[in-house]
Amino acid sequence: MTEEINHSYDGGLYAEMIQNRAFHSDWEGEPPWDLVRRGNSVAEKHLDTSTGPSEALHYSMKLTVSAASQGNEAGLTNPGFWGYGLHPDTTYSGSLYARVADVDGQTGPITVRMVNNATGTVEAQAQVEIRSGGWARYEYKLTTGKISPSTANHLEFTVSHPGTVWLQLVSLMQPTFNDRPNGNRVDLMNRMAAMHPKFLRLPGGNYLEGMTVQDRFDWKKTIGPIEDRQGHQGPWFYWSTDGLGLLEFLEWCEDLKVEPVLAVYAGYSLGGSHVATGKDLEPYVQSALDEVEYVSGDASTRWGAERARNGHPAPFTLHYVEIGNEDYLDKSGSYTERYKQFAQAMHKRYPQLKLIATDGNSEYETKVSPDISDEHYYKSPADMMDLVHHYDKASRNGPKIFVGEWATRSGSPTPNFGDALGDAAWMTSMERNSDLIIMASYAPLLANVSPGAMEWPTDLIGFDAGTTYASPSYWAQSLFAGHLGEGSAQSSISGEGKRFFYSATVSSKERVLHLKLVNASSIDQPLLLNMAGVNGVHTATVTSLHGATFDATNSIYDPDEIRPIESTASVSGSDWKHTVPALSIEVIDVPF
Repeated sequence: MTEEINHSYDGGLYAEMIQNRAFHSDWEGEPPWDLVRRGNSVAEKHLDTSTGPSEALHYSMKLTVSAASQGNEAGLTNPGFWGYGLHPDTTYSGSLYARVADVDGQTGPITVRMVNNATGTVEAQAQVEIRSGGWARYEYKLTTGKISPSTANHLEFTVSHPGTVWLQLVSLMQPTFNDRPNGNRVDLMNRMAAMHPKFLRLPGGNYLEGMTVQDRFDWKKTIGPIEDRQGHQGPWFYWSTDGLGLLEFLEWCEDLKVEPVLAVYAGYSLGGSHVATGKDLEPYVQSALDEVEYVSGDASTRWGAERARNGHPAPFTLHYVEIGNEDYLDKSGSYTERYKQFAQAMHKRYPQLKLIATDGNSEYETKVSPDISDEHYYKSPADMMDLVHHYDKASRNGPKIFVGEWATRSGSPTPNFGDALGDAAWMTSMERNSDLIIMASYAPLLANVSPGAMEWPTDLIGFDAGTTYASPSYWAQSLFAGHLGEGSAQSSISGEGKRFFYSATVSSKERVLHLKLVNASSIDQPLLLNMAGVNGVHTATVTSLHGATFDATNSIYDPDEIRPIESTASVSGSDWKHTVPALSIEVIDVPF
């Protein structure tokens, strides 16, 4: 599960490197853009609301240069999202919209330079020849040489002549996963792929709702050419470009070979406002129906045809639609009727879909009758460990459970080892109750750990402009997902310590028993295992995670303090003695 939080998309997964590429304005002006005025050059900038390249971007940055020459250039500079992550021998693809006003018939080129902050070295450079006339789109490339990887760089757009130029949608994209246009950052996609995911819950919880109805994720405004996307105010205090729009979410799923779990806006926003049922809600219901058609309709349908025009003729697989997000927070009590209006329309138009309701949680009882109830848990390590029997005796007569957001939270910006132990304990519970809990997704997934970029700890994967790292909880997640059978083995345990947890699943085709053993205690846990069906002696694979304390962790500066260690063990089916060390998570694959 992801959402636009902690600069997960803009400044994170989305491969755009320039911050505020469309010059969105707030009380500070157009941060973080600033003027470059070398030597005796004279220039000024201001936002011009009278001209732009599209209806959505009907404004632009006007740069007026009164004096400039070679060595005395003037222009604009942008620091990126806490720097620009540069790598050796790499090409970065740029574009911009521009129009110029001639001065004595001389327009001249715009020089684009990537500059090292500390040394002033130009790491890459290009020139963009601007033609006279109206708005036009221009492309450029920046290619590095044999440089050292770094993030402490900034970007400059300068001219060496007097004149006036208007700029808009000034972009620089780093290489993308699968070379997809307008795509995603390679290293973060690789991190996700290594977790063995099965679905992506999109577009994310609070990001779906917005603080107000007007600031919701309005999917129709996020499709088509990027110059037609105005962007919108996200709920986590910064502007979203909508460069990562609905189709890009779906292509993200395609690239990871996972299914979308589509959440549709259901008429409630975080600030407490909601849309009344009946005629007022009808446009939002219709928008949700259209959205499903855009995702899964063939090219003969209206919105399937729109998707095809956007570059993806084939429909996407869709089995699950979530109606809203965290609607147990709606104090008006309107969700029951809002859900019914959406569900009736969805069932009539798309009877094959499974619908997920969002008014249930451990403290709340769902008042609607969905196929699936989305339940969320954010707990401390102690509280998460105390929650592991929550579903053991839960009714099997109601809806199935989707644990759509959950995390053990004590570390910052990413989980520490105590969090990983809490997460692993909780995952043994979900595996044990997998007849009821059919899906789960940790949240949030991503955090830009640069100073000032993060709003919410604790987050699974940390990154900055140039690199990523995996938290202890990431490794726990990956181990559990990578060693998961298709069913639970019958099992029992006695005499275990107070903070020992386990699960056992079976891959029958591969004939492997997967044991997940979690010792969150400060003392070792000796075990005597009897495994019916494991005959003779076998060589088992043991993958271990260990931390010296709950506070042990990984960071952007020390990314590999905690990581999986693999070994082997000789295992017999009866009376096999094994000790799980203190503060350890083990995954053991036993062939049979």
